[in-house]
Amino acid sequence: MLDNKKIASFIANKRKTKGLTQQQVADALQVSFQAVSKWENGTTYPTTELLYALSRVLGTTTDEILNAQDAENTGLTYSKAGIDTSYTDSIKSEMAVYVNSANPRVLNSLGAFASLYDIKFDGIENPVLVLKSEEPGSKQKLAMQYGYTESICHDMINHLVNDIIVMGATPLAVLDTIICGSAEKDTIKSLIKGISEACRANECDLVGGETSIQPGVVDKGTYVLTANIAGIVDKNHIIDGSKIQAGDKILVLASNGLHTNGYSLVRLLMDKMPQIKLAKIGNETFLEAIMKPHTPYYKAVKPLFKSSALHGMAHITGGGIEGNLSRIMPPALSAQIDLAKISVPPIFNYIKEAGSISEKEMLKTFNCGVGFILVVAPHAEADIIKTVSPFCNCYTIGEIVTDTPAVTFINQLQ
Repeated sequence: MLDNKKIASFIANKRKTKGLTQQQVADALQVSFQAVSKWENGTTYPTTELLYALSRVLGTTTDEILNAQDAENTGLTYSKAGIDTSYTDSIKSEMAVYVNSANPRVLNSLGAFASLYDIKFDGIENPVLVLKSEEPGSKQKLAMQYGYTESICHDMINHLVNDIIVMGATPLAVLDTIICGSAEKDTIKSLIKGISEACRANECDLVGGETSIQPGVVDKGTYVLTANIAGIVDKNHIIDGSKIQAGDKILVLASNGLHTNGYSLVRLLMDKMPQIKLAKIGNETFLEAIMKPHTPYYKAVKPLFKSSALHGMAHITGGGIEGNLSRIMPPALSAQIDLAKISVPPIFNYIKEAGSISEKEMLKTFNCGVGFILVVAPHAEADIIKTVSPFCNCYTIGEIVTDTPAVTFINQLQ
């Protein structure tokens, strides 16, 4: 049981040892002078968030404050190593609101050693799990630096889901991993909230994950995100490009910008030209343009999954159009792309000019406006464009021809 008087005395002594006044402590925590006074006379306790912040101001830990004694004489402790278990436990308890799901397939909740998910599907004769891992690349460094904490979570989950839907898979469950140098509750809550909301937007569940605090390995304030997804598809309806044939049409689902690729090059450009962050591109700044979340395509393509006219799909990420579309092309067939037909968002032309980047390099590094590709039978071209268009801009940029290279380009980007 907590001893109010001992805790109050411990806080007061620590403050005096640090040479701080009650007002200075109050200013550091952005609370009133009276609040600090009440803590030191045992009238009230700090909230969980303030307790952690107070421990940092006083050069102690939440465990030591709650126990009203230093741990110095009891040997090494986890708190001394940088892991404050009382604080991390409080973070975990607040995660539950974002992780708990109403989906009856999710059989347990936060706190179990592993997540249980019921994969019996009456409508799927031969179920196949589709598994994928993803991280948002170096874009996450910019996100943490400029306050796009929740946004980067949508990048990660949208990218993850897009990678499995190319096979016709329905997304089911996501497990996330957050690696950090110190546990900052507001940041971690924001990340979990963002991941959870992105999962719901993609009609899947965040069922659990791991928050790994690694002081001495990862710098304080640095967060590294990864996630894994499980999807499901009937073996008889897997879309892998094997049905692609000459004469098929190549349709684009437009991107809204860079998505999650090319950011090492962009960061290099920003290092060389710091002023570029505030440069205006239409009605938005450069920073706003490059930090738009990765476009989700699941709801756009879901109605097409069982269509016999859909022969292949490709998510355009690192490696650009050629690097990704070639992954689904059958031998002896080529995807002939007319670059002049691509609607290129202004951010790409701005990067190309600012960095004096060649068109070849742009096509290899960025999606250049092509976020997702559908390869469809020619007779279904118009109907599929009509189906997809309510969700995002969709149009034709090429066709499948008999040729040796998997992907060929004609004309130039406009």
